[in-house]
Amino acid sequence: MPPRSDATYPSLYQINTRVWLTSLSRSLGRPATLDDIPDVALDQVVEMRFDWVWMLSVWRTGPAGRHVSLTNHEWRDEFRHTLTDLSDDDIGGSGFAITGYEVHPSLGGSSALARLRDRLRARGQRLMLDFVPNHTGLDHPWVDDHPDYYVAGTERDLTSAPANYTRVPHASGTRVLAHGRDPYFPGWPDTLQLNYGRGATQAAMLSELLRVAAQCDGVRCDMAMLVAPEVFERTWGIPAEPFWPNATARVRDRFPDFRFMAEVYWDMEWTLQQQGFDYTYDKRLYDRLREGHAGPVRGHLTAEPAYQDKLARFLENHDEPRAAATFARDVHKAAAVISFLSPGLRFFHQGQFEGRTKRISPHLCRAPDETVDDESRRFYGKLLDVVRRSAVRNGRWQLLESLPAWDGNWTSDCFVAFTWQGTDSQRLLIVVNYAPNQSQCYLRLPYPDLAGRQWRLRDLMEGETYERDGATLSTRGLYLDLRPRQYHVFELIAV
Repeated sequence: MPPRSDATYPSLYQINTRVWLTSLSRSLGRPATLDDIPDVALDQVVEMRFDWVWMLSVWRTGPAGRHVSLTNHEWRDEFRHTLTDLSDDDIGGSGFAITGYEVHPSLGGSSALARLRDRLRARGQRLMLDFVPNHTGLDHPWVDDHPDYYVAGTERDLTSAPANYTRVPHASGTRVLAHGRDPYFPGWPDTLQLNYGRGATQAAMLSELLRVAAQCDGVRCDMAMLVAPEVFERTWGIPAEPFWPNATARVRDRFPDFRFMAEVYWDMEWTLQQQGFDYTYDKRLYDRLREGHAGPVRGHLTAEPAYQDKLARFLENHDEPRAAATFARDVHKAAAVISFLSPGLRFFHQGQFEGRTKRISPHLCRAPDETVDDESRRFYGKLLDVVRRSAVRNGRWQLLESLPAWDGNWTSDCFVAFTWQGTDSQRLLIVVNYAPNQSQCYLRLPYPDLAGRQWRLRDLMEGETYERDGATLSTRGLYLDLRPRQYHVFELIAV
């Protein structure tokens, strides 16, 4: 089966490749490669109907980066929090300190990746991989062959900002180069900063991006906004030409169906969408859901459809803490209903469905043993059934206004509600009381053809069923009185 055509609102599943293979190695009694991923595991991903599989950390990394991971005391403290029985073998080095866009030999090399991609494509799924535009690993070949690709520093820089610069060995001695960083934090000590003020660097990185694009169907671009000219110059004081508009266009010239997803913050999502990205992280929605107030969440969902359609909605990923550890259980469920039934790319993380609570650093190759949370698994099983519906994948979404149930009842402001309508006349109503208090409201449904018949409202999550008069639903509205964090996902069925 070839990859199915993209849904308007597809779903993505992120897998920590090295951790997954470590788990397989235990059962096999030998080191596992990408070829050892069993068909049954891929079939399980197919059953959940994901359009994309993002395999985290498949590229070649070097011993210098791993040495930093092994010896950085702050990082090791974090690793011990994750793995109480931590050993050096568990620390592989950051998967983002890349020394080459070839598959790491321990994972089976590029031929194993090609076979895995074929297996996914045969199941109608597309493969997404990492691209790290801002920096390389410490021992990338360019350090010797093309040191001019990097941001150079001076001995004075090294003395005044030792967290941002490092002395790098070279055949003729040593040189001072900058660590990769963003402007708000110290440098990442296992990386070196690429100089986007140089045309040669941009040309080299475009060549690397084309190499990656030949091996997968899409890329997640790490900290994509850091190479934007305004950010790069603010960080380094070096003017730079835009990279992304040309890079995304050049890749699509060769691979027309290729997709780009940007990790991006600082309200630069729209900027990167205009520069060629198909999807951009929606960290703003995530933060507002964590804050726990309906008004800001609802306000965020009033943005232009063309913008929202390109947002990647998530509740956790490898950089964020686990949702099960971040949100109280009732808040977690309500936030998931809002996030994953809103328009955009639905972005799920390995372990999320099972209620895992320990975040796994990209430096680690092993996950802690955790008990599966059956309630979380049941909840996400039902939610994914809804996400798979054609109305939610390809339909028309509309945010609703919640009206006061009576004069002076402020709790109508506690609701987030919207509808989906599919081309097959399927209609869904999603309503969430995103507040810690009982709340009431009326919801006027935006369908004038409801009048003249009764309608059954069947909750696809909890199984409750109600019957209501169509004329009332479209005029006065549906009356709701919900417990704190209660939600409904109603299918409207004409009686």
